[in-house]
Amino acid sequence: MPVYFTIYLFRSMTQKSWLSTLSIYTQPRVLGMIFLGFSAGLPFLLVFSTLSAWLSDEGISRSVIGFFSWVGVTYSIKVFWAPVIDRLPLPFLTRLLGRRRSWMLVAQIGIATGLICMANLDIHTQTQTLALCAVAVAFCSATQDIVVDAYRIEAVTPEYQGAMSATYVFGYRLALLVAGAGAFYIAEYSNWQTTYCVMAAIMAVGVTTTLLIQEPQVSKDKTAQLLEQRLEASLGIQQHATLWAKFIAWFVDAVVSPFVEFFTRNGKLALLILALIALYKMSDITMGVMANPFYLELGYSKKEIAEVGKVFGFFMTIFGASVGGLLVARYGIMKPLLLGAVLVCVTNLLFAMLAVAAKPDLIFLAAVISADNLSGGIASSVFIAYLSSMTNSSYTATQYAVFSSLMTLPANLIGGFSGVIVDNFGYQLFFIYASVLGVPAVLLVMLLNHFQARKGDLPGFKNMEGLK
Repeated sequence: MPVYFTIYLFRSMTQKSWLSTLSIYTQPRVLGMIFLGFSAGLPFLLVFSTLSAWLSDEGISRSVIGFFSWVGVTYSIKVFWAPVIDRLPLPFLTRLLGRRRSWMLVAQIGIATGLICMANLDIHTQTQTLALCAVAVAFCSATQDIVVDAYRIEAVTPEYQGAMSATYVFGYRLALLVAGAGAFYIAEYSNWQTTYCVMAAIMAVGVTTTLLIQEPQVSKDKTAQLLEQRLEASLGIQQHATLWAKFIAWFVDAVVSPFVEFFTRNGKLALLILALIALYKMSDITMGVMANPFYLELGYSKKEIAEVGKVFGFFMTIFGASVGGLLVARYGIMKPLLLGAVLVCVTNLLFAMLAVAAKPDLIFLAAVISADNLSGGIASSVFIAYLSSMTNSSYTATQYAVFSSLMTLPANLIGGFSGVIVDNFGYQLFFIYASVLGVPAVLLVMLLNHFQARKGDLPGFKNMEGLK
C-alpha cells in the first residue's frame, strides 16, 4: 500500500508541476507578446521580399531590385542608436506612457506612415523616393525591435523569458505569413498600392497593444550607477558644467558603460559568452542558405516545397518554440540551451541523409523539415531567453542589440560560402559541414554549464531578479 501511495503521490506532483509550468502561457504579459511579435514581424517582408515582388511585377530592372536589398543594412546597424533609445526620453510621451511604450508607439506610427507613403508613390517615376521611404520603414522597424526586445526582457522574471520568446516567435511568424502570402493575395485581387495601405492599417495591432500594456517597472542597478560614476571620474567629468561635459558624460553612460559593465560582471567568462552568442546559430543559418535550392534540385515541385515548408514549417516552429519556453520554465536555461544546440546538429545530418535518398519522397521531406523546424523552434526560444538573461536592467536595449547583431553577423558571413562548398563537394558533405559548425556551440554550452555548476548561478541572472 505505501508503495502504491508513493507512486500516486509522485505522479500527482509531476502532473501538478507540468500543469503549473503550462500556466505560464496564460499570463497577460506572455500573451501580449504575441501581438508585439506580430507588430515587429509585419514590416520585415514589406521592405524585403514582398517589396522585391512588387518592383518585379512593375517591371523594375533586376539591378535596381538588387540595390533595394541594401535597405536590410538598417537592421544590422541598429546597435548604433540603441543607446539613445535606452536613455533619451521623448517629450510628453515618456511621462504619459513610460520609456519603453513611448518609443514603441512612435516607431509603430512611423512604420504605418512610411507604408502609406510607399503606397502613394509612382513606382516608376519616384523610385528614389520609394527607396527612402523603405529605409524609413526599416529604421522605424529596427527601432521597434530594439524597444520590444527591451520590454520583453524587463517585463517578467527570468523563468518566464522562454515563454515570452515563444509567444514572440509565434506572433512574428504569423506576421510573416500576413506580410508574405497575405500581401500576395491582396495584390492578386486588387493592387500593390492597396496592399501596402492594408498593411499600414494592420499596424493598428501594435499600436493598440502598446496602449493597453503596462510599462515595466525596473529599478536602476546600483552597481551600474557606481560604474558610470567611476568612468566619469576617470575622465575628469564629475561636474557637468558645460554642454560638452554633459555630452561626454551621456556618451560614457549610454555607450561605453554597457560594454564595460558586461565584461566586469562576467569576468573571464565574458569572451566565452560572446563566442557562444556568435556561434550558436552558425549551423542553422548556414544550412538555411541552401535549403530551397536543395529541395528544387532533388526534384520536389514548388507547390510541394511551399505546402510542406510553410504548413509543417510554421506549425512545427511554433510548437518547438512553445516547448522551448516550457523547458526554460521547468529546467532553467542551460540544459535546454544544450538540447537545442545538439538537436540542430542532428537535424542537419538528416538533410545529409535526404541528399542521398534514391528518389524524392514527400513523406521523408516532411519528416526532415518537421524535425528541423521543431529543433529550430526550441533552440531559438531558448537562445533568446539566454540572451535576455545576459543583459543588465540598466542597459537592456543596448546590450541586447549588441547580442542580436553578434548572433547573426558571423553566421551570415560564413553562410555566404555555402554555394561554393556545395559546388565543390556536393550537398551531402555540405550538410555534414553545416552540422559540424554546430559542434563548437555544443562544447561552449557544456563549458559554461560547468562554470555555472561551480558558481551556482548563471552570469547575468542576478541582474534580472525582481523584475515585474
